[in-house]
Amino acid sequence: MNLKTFPGGVHPHDFKHYSKNSPITELPLPEKVVIPLSQHIGAPSNPIVNVGDEVKTGQVIAEAGGFVSIPQHATISGKVTKIDIYPHPVGTSQMAIEITGDGADNWVELTDDADFQSLSAEEMKNRIRQAGICGMGGAGFPTIVKLSPPEDKPIDTVILNGVECEPFLTSDYRLMLERSEDILKGLKIIMKVLGAKNGYIGIEANKPDAIKLMETLTKGEPNIKVVGLKLRYPQGAEKQLIFAATGRRVPNRGGLPMAVKVVVQNVGTSVAIYEAVRYKKPLVERVIAVTGSVIAKPGNLKARIGTPLAKLVEFCGGTTGQIGKIVSGGPMMGFAIPNLDAPVIKGSSGLVLLNKKEGHILEERTCLRCGRCVDVCPMNLFPSLIAQAVKVQDYDTADNAGMTDCMKCGSCAYVCPAHIRLVQWIDTGKIKLAEIQRNKK
Repeated sequence: MNLKTFPGGVHPHDFKHYSKNSPITELPLPEKVVIPLSQHIGAPSNPIVNVGDEVKTGQVIAEAGGFVSIPQHATISGKVTKIDIYPHPVGTSQMAIEITGDGADNWVELTDDADFQSLSAEEMKNRIRQAGICGMGGAGFPTIVKLSPPEDKPIDTVILNGVECEPFLTSDYRLMLERSEDILKGLKIIMKVLGAKNGYIGIEANKPDAIKLMETLTKGEPNIKVVGLKLRYPQGAEKQLIFAATGRRVPNRGGLPMAVKVVVQNVGTSVAIYEAVRYKKPLVERVIAVTGSVIAKPGNLKARIGTPLAKLVEFCGGTTGQIGKIVSGGPMMGFAIPNLDAPVIKGSSGLVLLNKKEGHILEERTCLRCGRCVDVCPMNLFPSLIAQAVKVQDYDTADNAGMTDCMKCGSCAYVCPAHIRLVQWIDTGKIKLAEIQRNKK
């Protein structure tokens, strides 16, 4: 296969050996779930239940808070016991709804619409909207928004992201092996909703069995192609994946994929879309990789949204040594969190536990002006210049250097011999710049 890629990026060790051969296993029903009202980019969901209310699995418990928002659903049946501030897997504390289960797992009524492919695009969109689906690769962008481009922005191409370039993570890989047909059905739904003629499935070369399986399934699909990709991080980022698969360049300075007539969706999101359209099933569970050097039995677990992360580690046999760092997501773009109190959310692709040596924080030193960060930046930025400008509070210079285009992939920090926390400095600059711009209004 002629493998494709993008300019820049790095090639860290993938560490996927811990969990890649572990089939998806369903986690036992949790006794209690905590469902954050912010599991997505955009406005938080608004609760429509009260403490003491009895709920069924799949019941709407919070409505979308605006156009860029999604509803939330009960993920177990039981009683609403609290609506309060709880730890969140991005490292903050946020408002959430606590449900204590009754052990029965009584669901709202679902259907099996075998003729779902004959639904109109609007009917499909309505079921996706009601299911509360957001991007499951980590970013959490509301899926219904991606599927509702402006009329003057027609979409001709849909790309399914099966890259999973983050080290350690294997949940998408297992989905491609175990639910490949559902992924393909979801892609066809997305293409119909958008009126797109072309479909691509992007998969990195370290997943040859997934590539072969998807190629076999798409042999009779002239408008759907599997794109093999070189091992290069962040190959799964939208702009980089679009360039690798189609050769189209999404503009910098806030450019979106729709500018080049493309929509990108994660393979896990594709499965959720299929289940929503066929069964009217809301997004109440997802597959998450629980992995790392101190996990006794790493695996890929199908867990209900809201399940405490501690329950996942317990199911995997606990830990075999002292924990040096807990990462929600992958080690390149994930969040270091203080403990396992936070719950699984819709964007929880992985939980990585590292040992003391792996989690050691290196001392930041003076920039050597070696230029390595510039060489690897997939957005063609000058990370060290932006970071230095932020350090001296020169936010105009940082902004003019393209600070807002940084996607926090961490490639620059990965290669920096001075161990400068480039991503953190750039992110600090974004926050400060946003504050300044708000105060000017």
